[in-house]
Amino acid sequence: MLSNNLLTENILDQVARLPADWRATLDQPELQNILATLAKWLDKECQDGAVIYPAAPFRALELLPLQKVSVVILGQDPYHGPDQAQGLSFSVPDTCPAPPSLRNIFKELELEYPQPPLPPSHDLSNWGRQGVLLLNTSLTVEDGLPASHAKKGWEQITDALLMNLAQQSTRPIVYMLWGAHAQAKEALIQQQAQCPHLILKANHPSPLAARRPPVPFIGCGHFRLANEWLTQQGATPIQWFATGA
Repeated sequence: MLSNNLLTENILDQVARLPADWRATLDQPELQNILATLAKWLDKECQDGAVIYPAAPFRALELLPLQKVSVVILGQDPYHGPDQAQGLSFSVPDTCPAPPSLRNIFKELELEYPQPPLPPSHDLSNWGRQGVLLLNTSLTVEDGLPASHAKKGWEQITDALLMNLAQQSTRPIVYMLWGAHAQAKEALIQQQAQCPHLILKANHPSPLAARRPPVPFIGCGHFRLANEWLTQQGATPIQWFATGA
């Protein structure tokens, strides 16, 4: 049976449906040229038989208008297996087993909230609806080939999205930067931020790094720290155990 998260639609058609504030970010001529080149390349790859995920690369933006972002969790690229990636960093459908990094995210949540009101959902869509931007720096990937779409143009697109978010948002924002790849965006955020912001840094939740120095992910306390800071800023905290339905 074919996977149901294959990219089949031209990405330019998907961009045209985005909330107006994100679409305005991508309307810059330079970014339009990059998107057009990406769209042409992705269409050719699919026509040549490549299996590419996810079906909705921009889903993180579809769920959440720019002015409603209160937390950013930055991933690297989508999961590269069938039925996993759904356009949200670290998230998979509830019908899919939790990948190792997501399992470690849940382990950290359980440390911070020892008596959770609900079991965590593998599908993090509800985080997105509450104000958590679950953005990968590359928005597509080929089946079985992690980082296969890195340095194809996606990084310029997602850097512009992060930059414009930092410039235009009027809300306090927590940036959770896990691992060196995400932390490389700290300077961009710091230089552009026009509103109160908190940057939280730790190792990536991957089993290869989650418990290692210099800042182990397990035990980082980021979920509570984010909510405490948002509350101090007069913003609404995130219900981390809300379901993804």
